[in-house]
Amino acid sequence: MMNIDQALALIHRGTEQITPESALIEKLQKSRPLVVKLGADPTAPDIHLGHTVILNKLRQFQDLGHKVVFLIGDFTGKIGDPSGKNTTRPPLTTEQVLANAETYQQQVFKILDPNKTEIVFNSHWLSELGAEGMLKLTASHTVARMLEREDFKKRFAQQQSIGIHEFIYPLLQGYDSVELKADIELGGTDQTFNLLMGRELQKQYNMEQQVVITMPLLVGLDGVKKMSKSAANYIGISESPQEMFGKLMSISDDLMWNYFELLSFRHMDEIKQLKRDIETGRNPKEVKVLLAKEIVTRFHSESAAGKAEAQFNQRFAAKILPDDLQKIEVKQGLSISQLLKQAGLTSSTSEAMRLIKQGAVKVDGVKIEDPTLTPTTSEKIYQVGKRRAAKIVIA
Repeated sequence: MMNIDQALALIHRGTEQITPESALIEKLQKSRPLVVKLGADPTAPDIHLGHTVILNKLRQFQDLGHKVVFLIGDFTGKIGDPSGKNTTRPPLTTEQVLANAETYQQQVFKILDPNKTEIVFNSHWLSELGAEGMLKLTASHTVARMLEREDFKKRFAQQQSIGIHEFIYPLLQGYDSVELKADIELGGTDQTFNLLMGRELQKQYNMEQQVVITMPLLVGLDGVKKMSKSAANYIGISESPQEMFGKLMSISDDLMWNYFELLSFRHMDEIKQLKRDIETGRNPKEVKVLLAKEIVTRFHSESAAGKAEAQFNQRFAAKILPDDLQKIEVKQGLSISQLLKQAGLTSSTSEAMRLIKQGAVKVDGVKIEDPTLTPTTSEKIYQVGKRRAAKIVIA
């Protein structure tokens, strides 16, 4: 069981801001499980790694013994969250929202513990508000207050249209926190205004205010924009192991550390050590492989991650090796050290054994560690160092 300081250290990892932190400490000292809320409008069917930044934080709260409420905004999804938008978002149909919501439910349990998760739909209470309840809710805030929001302010200054329903959206999201009696609400930094609205409305309803925890937005594969399907720079959690592995290997070496902090479950001390290893000469590609294998294992399996690595290395080797590699036949039953010598890739079996121990020998891009290994599969690419390679057929 973690103490308060350990729990705070875990919660702080990867977070942007906790508002207010003093209230979080008070809540963590309570004897009851806290209600931790995350709202998601099902505007697209697929969950990507950017979404998992917050889902991973929710899982941490579950591991700390708290209750997670995953709210699907089937009502608000038909309005469209204006956060970060410079135009009015087109509304979705009920059919689109429900179809996407079904997919969301299937995918979130790849991360969250289903036994510690309550899934709710905000149409259950927002549909019951009616005209009178909606008017009462809108009377709680002014247009001037809404125009404090950065995206609304910019659109107003540029004389771009703002729908009245867009002003109502933050109020509805805030009202969700009133209904759920949320202790903590999580969201991306682009959700800060909406999350704080929940605190304000809870205060107006004479409730204990929720703590707001904002998480940074994961940068996409392009290294510039936030990860999103519309920017085509995303990694979906339902993608194949090969796709997922290859995309993770494509990120820049600098961006890799951001992914380690926000996506990896490794201890930060271990990540700092990996960074020091690279600074002292370790190949960044080796470290990136560790990240890719961890993520693929989480959403598929360890064996799938291993196969994805082997296929990636084979493709990578094919790109750096000439297409017209010499094809050499060798007899069966040879150890790999003997095979390399017979194929002329090393001058002796002892040289082959030494190079294998140094990690300089690969078969179809996969590093070989055992010099006594006896290959049986026919036709593979055997590579010694960067310049010696051949297609070897075991006859």
